[in-house]
Amino acid sequence: MEGEGSWEETAIEELAHARGIENEYLDNWGRVRRTSLSTKKHLLKAMGVISGTHRSDLAAALADQRRGSCRAGTKHMQVVSRSDLPEKLVFCLSRNTSLGPSPRATLRITYENGSQDRITYGPDSLKCTNPLVAGKSPLNSEWEIPFPEIDQLGYHSLLLSVEGGGDKVCQRISLIVCPDKAYLPPDLQGDGRLAGISLSLYAIRSKRNWGVGDFTDLKAIIDWASKTLRANIIGLNPLHAGFNRSPFNTSPYLPISKFYRNFIYLDVEGLEDYQGSDAARALVNGVEIQRQLSELRNSKKVQYEAVAGLKSRVLKIVFQDFLHREGNRTERDALRWNAFQDYIHKEGPFLDRFALFCALDRAMHEKDPNVWTWPQWPKQYQDPETEAVEEFKQTHREEILFFKYVQWQLNEQLAKVQNHAVKQGMSLGLYHDLALAIDRSAADAWAYQDYFHSRLRVGAPPDAFAQQGQDWGFPPPNMKKIAEDGYAFFIREIRKNSRFGGALRIDHVMRLFHLYCIPEGSPPSDGAYMSQPYTDLLKILALESIRNQVVIIGEDLGTVPDYIRKELTDTNILSYRLLYFEKDGEQNFIEPGDYPSLALVTISTHDLPTLAGFWSCKDIELREKLGMFENPEAVRHASEERGADKRKLLELARKHRMDCCHPEGHVCDEITGDVHNALVGLLAITPCKLLVLSQEDLFKEKRQQNVPGTTSGYPNWSIKMKYTVEELDSDRKAIDYARMFRGWVEKSGRDRNGE
Repeated sequence: MEGEGSWEETAIEELAHARGIENEYLDNWGRVRRTSLSTKKHLLKAMGVISGTHRSDLAAALADQRRGSCRAGTKHMQVVSRSDLPEKLVFCLSRNTSLGPSPRATLRITYENGSQDRITYGPDSLKCTNPLVAGKSPLNSEWEIPFPEIDQLGYHSLLLSVEGGGDKVCQRISLIVCPDKAYLPPDLQGDGRLAGISLSLYAIRSKRNWGVGDFTDLKAIIDWASKTLRANIIGLNPLHAGFNRSPFNTSPYLPISKFYRNFIYLDVEGLEDYQGSDAARALVNGVEIQRQLSELRNSKKVQYEAVAGLKSRVLKIVFQDFLHREGNRTERDALRWNAFQDYIHKEGPFLDRFALFCALDRAMHEKDPNVWTWPQWPKQYQDPETEAVEEFKQTHREEILFFKYVQWQLNEQLAKVQNHAVKQGMSLGLYHDLALAIDRSAADAWAYQDYFHSRLRVGAPPDAFAQQGQDWGFPPPNMKKIAEDGYAFFIREIRKNSRFGGALRIDHVMRLFHLYCIPEGSPPSDGAYMSQPYTDLLKILALESIRNQVVIIGEDLGTVPDYIRKELTDTNILSYRLLYFEKDGEQNFIEPGDYPSLALVTISTHDLPTLAGFWSCKDIELREKLGMFENPEAVRHASEERGADKRKLLELARKHRMDCCHPEGHVCDEITGDVHNALVGLLAITPCKLLVLSQEDLFKEKRQQNVPGTTSGYPNWSIKMKYTVEELDSDRKAIDYARMFRGWVEKSGRDRNGE
């Protein structure tokens, strides 16, 4: 029995290691946490590596893993750095292959641009690295040849042909040649620094929008920010497609797809096809719709479902008119139709699957209003490859085409916004945000089921904030499958979100290194970290950054191992630093000069209190009201800690000769103008490449956009801006806030578009 247990443990450990399940991690208290054998078993089972834990199940899984390891000698996908190419190209041949005494090899390189090179290798260049040894007979023989000298960045293809002794074997290898570092524009090189603001697009208020900020509002913000603030960057919430259902499906960080965007941000009246649709304009200009629009604009919160319903209704009419002008198309109509078809062709199967999901989702919900997610659909529709889904495609072509049309319009409008930012002199323009998660019932989870571990959940281990750990409720990517497919899924995700902008924030950048995964049905404490192929992912990220000329910012908050920070820095990925968190070992706020240069600095995030909320302790009051503290003692401790932090910040500001009128030891309950100015100044004088202040922190808004751990208890993701677009240049306080920020932008040398 002892031997049986020992064999089982060895098998589990080998399988776990092969699948990236980490043996241990350092917790929030600095203690080493070991991953138990039981946790490894449950993770392997949830991943489908083993079907059970009987000896026969383990033996079959182990045999399959070892066969795969033998085959892995030939890496059909290789990601390399141009400046540090491997010395050898390793490949495997079956032991049954007879190459004779004089083997030869030919390597045909097909570059991404279509050009080719051909290299031949004689017997002296081929070497078998595991020759047959008496009593041992591995499945494959492993060979190597000198790695070709390739200087072109990009996605290339290798065709290796080996022959001799009457046998000939051919193998294809995908090769990605990457730069060492991600993109930094000229204005950020050397001592260059820039500044800007961030905002939630849905929160913008204006006299003309439909109750949610849209791309025309964003152009107006760009005009104001570039001229009045001397801003070079506008940060946005993730614009990913979402369900737009309150209160559970409105988070921009829990989308239905990270490849496509949310149509609520379209300016419907700004569409060229809207202007050509008499029916759509008549509907919108009618008394009933105008009344509804007035209510949506005046609502204190974003009414996602009402806005989405109204925009969808009008867009359908616009689309129908666009679609049915077939018989009397003008030359302009024909050009637009061809542009639409060209967009569909370029997007390919990704757009096909997304639009198909949207049409199915709408059809299923209309048939049964209680059906909200695709796992509730009839079984024959839960897989995109079934005959039932194919039949749906054939009978609902127009509905599917509608969703493609909407994405095309989003592309057109967003491209114009970024072009407008560049014309206004902004160095970077739009700064997009790539979410970590997708909704469990997302379009991506339905369309690409093999690319996700549906029986695992991403979360966080126990820490001081959540002592039982956290289950974030969404599936992790199946990186083994993604890697086997040449990382196309990951590449497209980066590429799609890099378009129409000058910077990209990677939410929870540690995803590239490892993710904390929990087996379905288990508590968060029974999870473990699963490693990711970060060397490949960072290289590809650098390549896409260079190609799209996009600065990459890695959101690295929390406990981040030193090696991760080093890898990010070495790759030119900016760190993400918050005023609240930058403290030394004595819990004092660090000096402005001690911030890293390769970083974006800001005050807070959507999940944390705004500066005004922090200073007035409104966040503590809110959490107490919502029952988020364990006891009154915890409330008292939080209040005392906040008071100490405020005093330390004031002391730091005085040390750097910031104008703080408070006498030493005295702290006001509300943030005053001089304190606001001083704290923004502390960030402005840091060496960080980017200073980005949220509109909430610029305008001293007390309400934060999201309170983690709440749903209906707090109006998450729906709080509108304090000022309308029109008030930014007319309201006295808004003008004063802008003047203060611009002053620091100019004094700190971040005014690049003013040169």
